[in-house]
Amino acid sequence: MNGPAWVELESFAVDLETGLPGVDEVQLVLLLVVVVEPLGARREDDRVGAERRDLERAAQAPEDARPELVDRRDPMAHISTLRVGPISTPQRQNVAVRRPVWLIGVAVATVVAGVVIVLFVRSRGPRYHDTRGAQVRHVEFQSRLLGRSLDEVEVAPAGERAGRPLLVLLHGRGMGPEGLLSDAFFSGLRRLGGAAPVVVIANGGDHSYYHDRQDGPWGSYVLHELIPWAIGTFHADGQRVAIGGVSMGGFGALDLARLAPGRFCAVGGHSAALWEAAGQTPSGAFDDTADFGRHDVFRAARGRHRPYGRARMWLDVGSDDPFRAADTAFVSLLRRDGEPVAFHVWPGSHNSDYWDVHMAAYLRFYAQVLAACGQG
Repeated sequence: MNGPAWVELESFAVDLETGLPGVDEVQLVLLLVVVVEPLGARREDDRVGAERRDLERAAQAPEDARPELVDRRDPMAHISTLRVGPISTPQRQNVAVRRPVWLIGVAVATVVAGVVIVLFVRSRGPRYHDTRGAQVRHVEFQSRLLGRSLDEVEVAPAGERAGRPLLVLLHGRGMGPEGLLSDAFFSGLRRLGGAAPVVVIANGGDHSYYHDRQDGPWGSYVLHELIPWAIGTFHADGQRVAIGGVSMGGFGALDLARLAPGRFCAVGGHSAALWEAAGQTPSGAFDDTADFGRHDVFRAARGRHRPYGRARMWLDVGSDDPFRAADTAFVSLLRRDGEPVAFHVWPGSHNSDYWDVHMAAYLRFYAQVLAACGQG
């Protein structure tokens, strides 16, 4: 396959990696690409026959692996989804472990010349089996600024929690707070022993990108409501706070930390979703060009000396991550200005498998910086 169809397919794949829930919480089970004549010229009976064959393939899956077919909401609104079966939409519950929910979509890209894409995706269930002594609590947090209730996740490592530093983690797009909980996370936290921080995983909705915008002040809620609440709830050391996140959350951590210089001892962006221009951003990330400009971390890095103050910085990205170029460029800007930044490019892409491999290193970085923060 080549020409415009291949270009569109590559663009679609990058969009999945950088802006859709598939990056953070869904696995790509099957991607079937069929090269055909333009959709507008296809005869109706050909279209119906193709759809029937797709459904027959799905029906041939093993009984215990046959998912329900469900509709998908934004940020996948630009993909046409065929709803052909019963819908299962279980309500969120305040429990640490939930049964896996299978999702399957039969998606056709909008006017991709000569390409029909049939996409099967499934959401992941719980990604951990043992908390290694840590206590996990789901809390319905009532945000006055956002005017809504949000499911937050608290994690207290084994042992006394009072006086420990606080780590604020921000999840990826479509991932939800519990998407960061994994065997790798709890194993890494356990290894830190008494140096382990208490952790709050901030709910950023589906695609808030943790910044103030038309549908609510998501950044202000984290800075001025959630963090003070977490410090009080854990009786944590309010002078020793770190913030970090993956993908969407990596952008959020970098944006919030520059808006509150001096507030955080450490700042981390793991596969941070960064763009150098508004036209590069996926649908839903920002309200418009002006909104992007208010939260342009590249412009902030160019226009202000050491925008993150004395905070220790960490960024990492996979060698096959579509954000590799942008993250590398951002680190170069910071280092040019004398910002102390640890930067790693490791094998991998933009997904939970990559983050799980390095989760222990992330937690160790935060713990070491927090232990030394405020001393001398």
